[in-house]
Amino acid sequence: MVTEGLKGRDFLRLQDFSKAELETMLELGLQLKADNTLRRRHDDLLPRRTLFMMFFNPSLRTRNSFEAGIFELGGHAHFLEPGSTRLPTLEGEDVGYASERISDMARVLSRMGAALSIRILGDVVGWEYTKSFRIIQEFAKWSHAPVINMEDNIYHPCQGMADAMALWEMFGKDLRGRKIGVSWAYASGPKKPIAPHHDFLYMASLFGADVVFSHPPEMRIDPDIEQDIKNNVAASGGSYRVSDRQEDAYENADVVYTKNYVCLDLLPPVTDKPKQDEMMKLFGNYKHWRATVDNMNLAKPTAQYMHCLPCERGAEVDDAVLDGKWGEACYNEAENRLHAQKGVMAAIIP
Repeated sequence: MVTEGLKGRDFLRLQDFSKAELETMLELGLQLKADNTLRRRHDDLLPRRTLFMMFFNPSLRTRNSFEAGIFELGGHAHFLEPGSTRLPTLEGEDVGYASERISDMARVLSRMGAALSIRILGDVVGWEYTKSFRIIQEFAKWSHAPVINMEDNIYHPCQGMADAMALWEMFGKDLRGRKIGVSWAYASGPKKPIAPHHDFLYMASLFGADVVFSHPPEMRIDPDIEQDIKNNVAASGGSYRVSDRQEDAYENADVVYTKNYVCLDLLPPVTDKPKQDEMMKLFGNYKHWRATVDNMNLAKPTAQYMHCLPCERGAEVDDAVLDGKWGEACYNEAENRLHAQKGVMAAIIP
């Protein structure tokens, strides 16, 4: 367990931390989860600490897990939604008396609170792939307090931590010999981000799983993140294989993670603007890509289904999968947002 070097750090990407550092935060989160089970209080860990939460997108799990988590650690959350402040802007994007430069906002808020957390993606930034992360990086650049990424277009590190915790609880931290099937799935709309897939794949590969990733040829992931995944399996003793057959993700799998995500080649900066009508036509070619009972029956008898939620029932996944014997891990994964984020906050907030 790492005992030094985490306090005061930003939590922007999983890639910013060593495997040992991520293990430390996950182990801490599991310890705090056990405390909850025994009704042991731990509100002396971050007493009177304030977390500013800036949400530019709606949220159920992220908002409530952070609010409950900082409270259980002894602190308090401030929920800041669009309209409660002026629009935070990067240099060159100022709007007279309607915006405020991020460099100013970050310095002010970090003098009033112990940490800042930000969720911004999708329509808010015109689906420009890198912009939301650049905005979060700008907050981190100017903030005197740690900044936590609550999701951008590329990364969802808090979800990745919860995913890893769920996998650990099922199999232990060494995932070698476990097949983790990951698949793209159909959805009726073109607005599901790719970030959860990125970080699920990153964490499964970090701990040595045999990852089989199935997706239609047009639904690539970020090549830099794919290289990170390949580097992880080389170091961890796992494996990584890509297929254009969805069945390959399901066959003999211990876990199947199936979710829709956008087509990166139909979004800026590849295109000048989001081409969502074209994306829906493309999705229509793959309506049969979904987590069905028949597909789940290809997996091991003990297999579990995972999804970061919210899911689109009847498109990405059938009711019988979520509500039947395969769905328990999905809700353990959701609960672990609370415990994993408590581990992160307890580790990094001074």
